[in-house]
Amino acid sequence: MTAHATHLWRLLKWGRTLARHGGLKGIEQDRNTPAPVRRLARIARLGARVPKQPRYAEAFRAIGPAAIKLGQTLATRPDLVGEEAARDLLSLQDALPPVPFAAIRDQIEGSFGVPLDVLYAQFDPVPVGAASIAQVHKAVTLDGRTVAVKVLRPGVERRFARDIETYEWAAAHLERFGSEAARLRPRLVIANMKRWTARELDLRREAASASELAEHMASVPGYHIPTIDWDRTTGRVMTLEWIDGIKISNRAALVAAGHDVSAIAARLVNAFLKQAIADGYFHADMHQGNLFVKADGTIAAIDFGIMGRIDRRARLWLAEILYGLITGNYARVAEIHFEAQYVPAHHNVAEFATALRAVGEPMRGKPVSELSVGQMLDGLFAITRDFDMQTQPHLLLLQKTMVMVEGVATMLDPAINMWDVSGPYVKAWLRDELGPEAKLADTLRENMITLARLPDLIRRIEDRYPPAGGAPPPPPLPEIKLMRVGSGWRYGLTAIAAAALGAGAMWVLG
Repeated sequence: MTAHATHLWRLLKWGRTLARHGGLKGIEQDRNTPAPVRRLARIARLGARVPKQPRYAEAFRAIGPAAIKLGQTLATRPDLVGEEAARDLLSLQDALPPVPFAAIRDQIEGSFGVPLDVLYAQFDPVPVGAASIAQVHKAVTLDGRTVAVKVLRPGVERRFARDIETYEWAAAHLERFGSEAARLRPRLVIANMKRWTARELDLRREAASASELAEHMASVPGYHIPTIDWDRTTGRVMTLEWIDGIKISNRAALVAAGHDVSAIAARLVNAFLKQAIADGYFHADMHQGNLFVKADGTIAAIDFGIMGRIDRRARLWLAEILYGLITGNYARVAEIHFEAQYVPAHHNVAEFATALRAVGEPMRGKPVSELSVGQMLDGLFAITRDFDMQTQPHLLLLQKTMVMVEGVATMLDPAINMWDVSGPYVKAWLRDELGPEAKLADTLRENMITLARLPDLIRRIEDRYPPAGGAPPPPPLPEIKLMRVGSGWRYGLTAIAAAALGAGAMWVLG
């Protein structure tokens, strides 16, 4: 088990880097930050030249690969890090110096147990992209197919495990302060990040995600998922179809090539809605660097390390919430929050509906250039504190992806109205899912399932009841050994003393 002093030293080094980039300003200024944490932030920036405008993404890149992933996770939590920091962190797209080709060759040959030329007829030693976990090279197979080869950085698993252990330690101590720190559930934030990272560190799972998404999207015209080459894929190497196209971020090139950028924007929004609401399985890393437009106008997506899932009941609630906000039915939106137990029952439904009205009314009928889904989410986050709403981990990825999709769509078509584009799709899906035929089919299916499980349910009913509400149970959290240095001012004094020693040493060293 890693010593407390080791965790403190790592945190102080990272804190010093954040301070040099102005990344601790928000922590210091937030009135909800526990006082000992605020003091630690002040000590960490002693002697540092702090820029006027915080550079959060740049700081996380400087700290290292695991910090980049943490930054991407925090980008989903404007309630936790603030709106300004969340927007800046959304720019994290993992640009890092590449690993030397010799190390990449060793990684590939070690994974397959054969020389590189047995697998590929040609292999470009210069990567087309280098990220925090892996880098991608262009290659040609022995049968003449052009492919992309994604290779894990050597040693990345060990480094991630080390850093995430410290994140868990820090989150457990932060929750110890209770109140707002406990409501935001930082341990669950890290637990989600840990699960996402575990999936990304096994490229077979990413390949399986791409394959599953391709099946879901097979009937959707104009949206393409590259085919996996399973014979050249292992846990550390993934080979897939090469995509020729224009990056969706290059709007000028798309227009010059004759593409209808407004149609592409609308198709992207509806493709995301199909994944998230109809299928409950969505590509959760839809930033501009992971989307291309092929010559025929088809959108092609890449990088499936982060995927999101939502169960059917939660999707129904989500669709009703979106449609309720679109149509102004705030009473129904409020009822759904109480049915899902997102809002504790001691609050008033009508009062919550009025708070939702304050979020939704300013957006209705206006183009996204004036008001946006991202701003709506910020508004929803702002009222969660007043109504004791705890973080819903199963919706974090969805919130992040909605903001990403909106950003890409508005870049393509600044006049797009996300409500107008999404409204017909959501309405049609709700009609199909909540209509009489769907309700009858659901009732028959649920009754058959219940009858089949009845004997087992009777045996278990005395042990426990099934969980209520729409939120799935949180993932199991690791046991964290906390520092036992008393409480109150003694705890704060000990933390500050440790921070002062560490910050002083770092100031001398760097």
